[in-house]
Amino acid sequence: MNSGEEWSEETAAQVEEAIGYRFRDKELLKTCFTHTSYANLGGGGHNERLEFLGDAVLELCVSEELFQRSGGDEGKLTELRKQYVSRSALECAEKRAGLMRFLRYSGGKSNVSGKTPSNLFEAVVAGIYLDGGMGEVKKFLSRYLAETQTENYKSLLQELVQKHPNSFPEYRVKEKDGRFICTVSALGQSAEGGGESKKTAETAAAQALYHKLRKRKIQ
Repeated sequence: MNSGEEWSEETAAQVEEAIGYRFRDKELLKTCFTHTSYANLGGGGHNERLEFLGDAVLELCVSEELFQRSGGDEGKLTELRKQYVSRSALECAEKRAGLMRFLRYSGGKSNVSGKTPSNLFEAVVAGIYLDGGMGEVKKFLSRYLAETQTENYKSLLQELVQKHPNSFPEYRVKEKDGRFICTVSALGQSAEGGGESKKTAETAAAQALYHKLRKRKIQ
């Protein structure tokens, strides 16, 4: 969005569908998606304070989840947490959810470059926390947040699958409402991933299937 577009009930409904959570406080939802450049032009609140809170909520939520499911020591847990809360991980999560298309800002794209996508994700986390509590935050994060994709999961998946004769991953991508959904199949298993681009969707699907096959000890 930009300074020439109004925030409507229809916009709010589309945002809530993307997030997977329905806000009781619609003004809070709008504030989550208001950049400082827009607020400076038209007045009203913006999401910077929410970014601050979201950062803390995100780190606590991820820390608790890792503590509950991982038996690693403090050093290992700290490294794992970094992979989930890094800027690149949050940018990937934002792309999966498709949040930037709803951001209210003014001026050119340069005003919302850099850390804007990761900051927006943190603001949404804070908004959900204030409106619905930690339980709803965990549901949101389970849908979109994953470890930083520092590895090429399409290559890793292909290497794993090709250990079996005449076996190759098969990717099927479809577009729906401006987003891409990919289903990848191999060795009798399949997994799905989504994103704002075909490449992001394929990578997310490959990552999901790779971990699924490893979990089933298919080597």
